[in-house]
Amino acid sequence: MAKLFLIIPILLLFSYLVHRRRSCRTPLLIDWPILGMLPQVLSNLCHIHDFVTNVLRQKGGTGEFMGPWFTKVNYMVTSDPMNVHHIMSKSFDNYVKGPEFREIFQAFGDGIVTADSETWRYIRTMQHSLFRQPSFETMVEKTFQEKVQNSLLPILDHAWLHGNVLDLQDVFSRLMFDETCIMVLGYDPKSLSIEFPLVEIEKAFDEVGECIFYRHIVPRSVWKFQEWLQIGEEKKMTKACKVFDQFLYSCIATKRQELNECNKSSGDDLLSAIMMMGEEKGKMVHDDKFLRDAVFNLFVAGRDPITSALTWFFWLVATHPLVEAKILEEIKKVFGAIDGEKRKILVKEDVRKLVYLHGAICESLRLYPAVPIERKQSLKCDTLPSGHRVNPNTIILFFTYAMGRFEEIWGKDCLEFKPERWISEKGGTIRVPSYKFFSFNAGPRTCMGKDLSFIQMKMVASTILRNYHIQVVENHPTTPAHSTVLFMKHGLKVMITKREF
Repeated sequence: MAKLFLIIPILLLFSYLVHRRRSCRTPLLIDWPILGMLPQVLSNLCHIHDFVTNVLRQKGGTGEFMGPWFTKVNYMVTSDPMNVHHIMSKSFDNYVKGPEFREIFQAFGDGIVTADSETWRYIRTMQHSLFRQPSFETMVEKTFQEKVQNSLLPILDHAWLHGNVLDLQDVFSRLMFDETCIMVLGYDPKSLSIEFPLVEIEKAFDEVGECIFYRHIVPRSVWKFQEWLQIGEEKKMTKACKVFDQFLYSCIATKRQELNECNKSSGDDLLSAIMMMGEEKGKMVHDDKFLRDAVFNLFVAGRDPITSALTWFFWLVATHPLVEAKILEEIKKVFGAIDGEKRKILVKEDVRKLVYLHGAICESLRLYPAVPIERKQSLKCDTLPSGHRVNPNTIILFFTYAMGRFEEIWGKDCLEFKPERWISEKGGTIRVPSYKFFSFNAGPRTCMGKDLSFIQMKMVASTILRNYHIQVVENHPTTPAHSTVLFMKHGLKVMITKREF
């Protein structure tokens, strides 16, 4: 009954606002009595990223979102690079993830995404050490090459031979899920196969992202009430958490047994390495909960951002034939026929020479960042470079999606897909500060896997474009999904044509 009294006025206001928007195009938020700005956000939910971008554009890059009274859903939203630099670097210690963030992102546990202070520093130091191991880098490159050669290319060939429509987002998701399993757990689930088997754990990861996005939109009291009753999005969240917890804890138990049987000989995978580090004298004990949280965070970091980035990249390239032609020209100019092996997968040293391709990927990430919203909470009073006053416990949302669409940051052609903006007059790559190009975070929390991610994306992009022409299915909708990661809501449906040499 209480929920009904909340829904009725929202629905009435929704109907009014839909009617109002037909005669008035202004995107400015209205702070309504009792319900705050929530009704207008809900009425624009279908295109929320562009809606918030327009609001921030009119607000000069920074504004406030006031939720319903008594809900404490009050945010400061910013896309100002100077604010980002201040919060992420200059005043790093004053801005944390905070307890509310950990509650919303409860599925992440106490992993690196949600951790603060000493816990975060310990995990960061540990993972930095693991990622810099030469054996790990070699293993990742080798297994990724094999996965592209033996799984990705046969699927594309099969789709071409049979004239099948292919969902590239699903393909990339499976590719990165398999590679992340190999990298983190040391085994290949082979989800990327011609049969496209149902992978329940993959679906669970996607559902968690959608539920977390929902928790950002509605008041805490609403989703907490749903959690208590186990209805709606929260019921879906609970089921998804059970699925991946069973999967992760089973993997941890199996790995412990393997290590014991092998006389504690460490493997190249990250889980084995983390277990061994936890048993070293003087180090933090890594119990199953710690390992579960570490593995979950590594899975999300390894699978989701690259899946999103590759999906938007191929859509942009497929709809910009001049960019596609320049990428192919660069590949041919730098590598020629590569000893006649048309299907050879370019290695790390090769793809680093592809400057224009690098610029195209950066441009895609600028317009469609994998993580469109980042969140921080202040500890003490502060004043941002934009002049906005920050009180203790203020929730600040970085709207990175909008940062790539501001003329003040990128120029009047900010909405164009233009890889040339990343290339210097001498033909090298232009370095853009991380607080301006926020796709890999900034400051001490800068993504440790940035270089590895670029190598993997360029290996996939160069291999596919060199061997196939991608055509998006006519009238296919490319709407962003409501999730913490910027996936396409309806996937990316394409037709494959093999290139003739």
